[in-house]
Amino acid sequence: MAENSQEYIAHHLTNLTYGKLPAGYVRTAKDGTQTELTADTWTVALSGQEAKDMGFMAFHLDSIGWSVAMGLLFAFIFGKAAKMATSGVPGKMQNAVESVVEFVDNTVKETFHGRSPLIAPLALTIFVWVFLMNSLKWLPVDLIPSIASALGLPYFKIVPTADPNGTFGLSIGVFLLIIFYSIKIKGAGGFAKELSLTPFNHPIAIPFNLFLELLGLLTKPVSLALRLFGNMYAGEVVFILIALLPFYLQWVLNVPWAIFHILVIPLQAFIFMVLTIVYLSQAHEDH
Repeated sequence: MAENSQEYIAHHLTNLTYGKLPAGYVRTAKDGTQTELTADTWTVALSGQEAKDMGFMAFHLDSIGWSVAMGLLFAFIFGKAAKMATSGVPGKMQNAVESVVEFVDNTVKETFHGRSPLIAPLALTIFVWVFLMNSLKWLPVDLIPSIASALGLPYFKIVPTADPNGTFGLSIGVFLLIIFYSIKIKGAGGFAKELSLTPFNHPIAIPFNLFLELLGLLTKPVSLALRLFGNMYAGEVVFILIALLPFYLQWVLNVPWAIFHILVIPLQAFIFMVLTIVYLSQAHEDH
């Protein structure tokens, strides 16, 4: 039973990975048959070990697919609401979309102290996109993996934000915007001075200042990515562990945990959005 439980957990926490295996690599199928590759081969990993052996240049097809799907869903919902918008009595969709837009707009006005036409649309995109990706956690934990298994896929992990590659992709995008606006607003020289002469405005303290400021700068994308990943991954693990329990205990524990995520899922999207706004606001500050 322990071995089956371990296999179940490993199966649900392993991504559908596509990468390159070198010539001479020996692949082992589920039935135990082994095949030696005669040339470098791009393929889907059959096991967690194969996924590791594919190295850095491998793609998590499930994370990419679901994140793109949620992005398209966001564009479809808000685009449709914009086309259906009326000055008369609004429908339910228009009400919901306007509430989200107003909420994000007020958050940006209270948090962002610079001037940029990009920040509010960026904040809206981040909040809704991350919320939609997080909300995939509400689906039954066995539903999508079972469908994927029936289609012949060895693994399929549904929540993109429970994959560190997904959250780091988002946070690196934010980090690049921080660097861009820091240089655009302050100039390359001004940004360099900020890094080297803060917090101690003296030439002798430049090495110490650089260490502190660069460390603080680099921890921004790391903290963004790991905070979101950690919360989503931990929640996914708990759902999987509950699914291993007897059926009558699953409902007793699963329903309260799912209800708890009604708060966790939007909260994590909100935190990611607010921190992004704060970091970009700091990048717009010209001392």
